[in-house]
Amino acid sequence: MRAVRTPARIRRALASVLLCLGLGATPAAMANAEAPDAAAATCSLRQQQPHADAIGNVFSLDLYCDNLASDVYGRAAFGAPTTGRLALSPSWFVCWTEGDAPAGESRVWYYTQADRVLTQRRIKGWGVVPARIVQAPSHPHPGLPRCSWV
Repeated sequence: MRAVRTPARIRRALASVLLCLGLGATPAAMANAEAPDAAAATCSLRQQQPHADAIGNVFSLDLYCDNLASDVYGRAAFGAPTTGRLALSPSWFVCWTEGDAPAGESRVWYYTQADRVLTQRRIKGWGVVPARIVQAPSHPHPGLPRCSWV
């Protein structure tokens, strides 16, 4: 009998569902849930994808990429307030900016809306994540606009 290989994004989704249901997941399952399979990585620009944030910005283009789970920050700094949590993959990102980065890492951060709102409910989980969690081939991703308000 031939084994069927489950795609990484399905494994990640199943692990997230188990966690949300309180059924728990093994450490190995969670590691697979947060580490995208490089061979199966998805990253593309999508046209006609309407998004409107809580402060009046409207976007029609997004970058749809595999990503790691991450906190979403209110500004491009690790000390900034956390607005939400990006828990699922792939996710969409509407623009990029520059901010804090450890030595040797990209200073690019991507603007998105969190899967789960944690604080500052009025901004509905909007904020930025560091480039290292977005599985794009380069940062910033070519064709994605820079955030205009920064």
